[in-house]
Amino acid sequence: MAQKNNTEFTGTGNFISSDGQLVAVIADEDTITGFLLAGMGNVDIRKKRNYLVVDAKTPPRTIEAAFKEFTGRDDIAIVLISQNVANMIRSVIDQHHKAVPAVLEIPSKDNPYDPAADSLLVRVKHIFGSS
Repeated sequence: MAQKNNTEFTGTGNFISSDGQLVAVIADEDTITGFLLAGMGNVDIRKKRNYLVVDAKTPPRTIEAAFKEFTGRDDIAIVLISQNVANMIRSVIDQHHKAVPAVLEIPSKDNPYDPAADSLLVRVKHIFGSS
């Protein structure tokens, strides 16, 4: 039996789940642009966005603040963060142990994905006893 897809297009350019959960993204400008073009951007009534563009001038404390904001919001189910940005705030990411929002590290255009640096993958390997 096929599972029902709980994601719908709202007509305003946003893909959200039937219970209103969003995907947040913390990454470089090119990655954010791709996600925005795919319709994942959202600005709420309080002018809060579900993304942060990170460049060479973005201080780690700004990234940490955005990460903490996104993981503390009830309307966000997944936080996507480019791995090179995640490495800048690794200690904060390692302290996040909730299942929702899930934190997933993604590659960026200039930095390939390194499975050994992905905190979620390291935890899963530890749970299942893989080396």
